[in-house]
Formats: sequence, C-alpha cells, structure tokens
Amino acid sequence: MIEKLSVKTNQRDEMIDITNQVQNVISREAVEDGVVYIYCAHTTAGITINENADPDVKSDMLMRFDEVYPWDHPKYRHMEGNTASHLKASTVGASQVVLIDSGRMILGTWQGIYFCEFDGPRSRNVYVKIIKG
Repeated sequence: MIEKLSVKTNQRDEMIDITNQVQNVISREAVEDGVVYIYCAHTTAGITINENADPDVKSDMLMRFDEVYPWDHPKYRHMEGNTASHLKASTVGASQVVLIDSGRMILGTWQGIYFCEFDGPRSRNVYVKIIKG
C-alpha cells in the first residue's frame, strides 16, 4: 500500500512539518513494527528530518540555503529560472526512512519530518510506504 499525502505550500521556500500526517497513516494501518518510507516525487522539493521544537531552526536552514544557493545567480542557465530550487532539493534529498516500534515512529525527542518546498507556492504530493516488520 502506498498512501499519497497532499501538501499545500504558501511560500517559495518553506518547511512544513508532516510528522503527524505520517504517523496517522501508520496508526490507520495498525502497524506495530516495521519501517516507513517518506518520498517526494518532485525535483524542487525534498524531505528531511530535523528539529521541530524551535521554529528558528527552520528559518536558519532556509536562510543558509539561500546564501549557498542564491535565487538569481548570474551563471545559472536553466531556462525556468529555478536552478536554486533544484540545488536545494538535491542537497536535502527526496526521501527519508523511519523505524516503527510499538505503533510509533522512532524519532528523537526534538525530531520531526519536514516537507521542504523550494519552488512554491504549489500543491505537492508526498508518498508514504510502510513495510511491516
């Protein structure tokens, strides 16, 4: 079973916590043990795991991505004008894998799963696949 989650983004660069949405899929499927794959099938967005307690972490990450990959670098050649988005998405990566134990994802105290938008605002899809242990 593959579950599709819809994510609506509101800004060009944005990190949206999807931890609860992923956990809801696990709970609905009544999975006690296994792994969950979280996959983004977009070339200008990605999935990461990072701190979800202090919103400044997201702001700092997005700020630094913009410094490393400026939106309007004069040597970019991609006709669509979103080369920075592709670079950021490749840096973050398209997927994450999380262990499941006793029906819950094994995440650190401050960890959350984020959908990272780098070319928004858009309507996006995230795919969730659970492998039972």
